[in-house]
Amino acid sequence: MAGLEARGLWGPHALKGVDLALRPGEWLALLGPNGAGKTTLLRAMAGLLRPQRGEVLLEGKPLRAYGSYERGRLLAYLPQGGPYPEGLLVEEVVRLGRLPHLGLWGREGKEDEEAVAWALEATGAAHLRGRLLGTLSGGERQRVLLARALAAKPRYLLLDEPTTFLDLEHQAGVVALLRRLAEMGLGVLSVLHDPNQAALAHRVAVVHGGRVVAQGRPEAVLTEPLLQGLYGPGVRVAHLGGRPHVYLDG
Repeated sequence: MAGLEARGLWGPHALKGVDLALRPGEWLALLGPNGAGKTTLLRAMAGLLRPQRGEVLLEGKPLRAYGSYERGRLLAYLPQGGPYPEGLLVEEVVRLGRLPHLGLWGREGKEDEEAVAWALEATGAAHLRGRLLGTLSGGERQRVLLARALAAKPRYLLLDEPTTFLDLEHQAGVVALLRRLAEMGLGVLSVLHDPNQAALAHRVAVVHGGRVVAQGRPEAVLTEPLLQGLYGPGVRVAHLGGRPHVYLDG
């Protein structure tokens, strides 16, 4: 099946022989403690870091064999943190997501306008379109940058802690959006810190010490023994509505 695959990734930095596959139509959450290698793995699968050994394949073809525009039409990456184009209007920032479809000198058409409008609406950022990015709060900015990634209409979406800086309402909105995007056929790979958000994904991969130590459906992976080994003995897991709910005892 076509997808985005990491095969035997060693290095750079923390990775130690990682195998991981993202399939179209699924949301796969990467979970693990700080320093486990989650962001390094995400950046390697986005083509921003070259492994010392192993390969990243995009739809059966080595990722390094794609040109930048071709890769940008298939795969979008949203990092955590800047730099940000502070002096641009929100709508201009989101339009940058269409560059892989336009090339260097391309002209925008109806399809590009519709993609930008859809991305702004999907992320709840349409009312911000006339604001300067530099005037927004952290949460508003995060939604705009997610809209920029979505405007590319990629097949695969890679997100590093997409709920960072968001209040609870907008965290829930982003989590629901990721699930909805996967149901529309995208492959969504996200780094998360909250096990309860990861529990809503189709699959969870737990990263620790540069390795994927467990992966599968949330109810099979998010167990007390595994989570206590990662986060400490106070972690407890209850099952509500068929999904694990993680909390701290005491």
